Amino acid sequence: MRYGQGGGLTAEGRRRREQVRLEAVKRFGQRASSAVIAAELRVSERSVRRWRQAWLAEGTAGLASRGQAARCRLDEQQLAVLDAVLDAGPLAAGYQDQRWTLARIRDLVARKFRVQYTIPGIWYLLRRRGWTCQAGARRAIERDDGAIEVWKTQTWSQVKERRRLSAAGSSSRTSPASR
Repeated sequence: MRYGQGGGLTAEGRRRREQVRLEAVKRFGQRASSAVIAAELRVSERSVRRWRQAWLAEGTAGLASRGQAARCRLDEQQLAVLDAVLDAGPLAAGYQDQRWTLARIRDLVARKFRVQYTIPGIWYLLRRRGWTCQAGARRAIERDDGAIEVWKTQTWSQVKERRRLSAAGSSSRTSPASR
């Protein structure tokens, strides 16, 4: 399944986080404790301590956003093609069933774009593109709902065991009354 907002942080998200770090710098100058800063900015104390160390070592530049964590090996055009192939489904890509696995997508990317990814790398790429892990509906492509209804109404009623009338007795299988 794919969500429109995408995964990971956008440039706007990274900018907002950088603003929080710069707000912490103002409080560092006021000699506020890490606990107070963390509570005011709604972040962990550990983050505040890390930011303070970076600020003391490198100044405000030490808290600047460094951009996306890893550069994507595919360009925007290739990513658009990959999205279209994934949207079309595994059958359209030549697979026999309706399951996209990370290994299949990795092989597809290697074959189509000649770019090698690891399985975790494919997972990170898909998450950044807005794809999520999705459990299947567990229904076969070949499922025939009409045939199922016919079976339920005709065959099942014949096969189904009739219920015994309730009678006094024991629920124990070893009791003579239950035989």
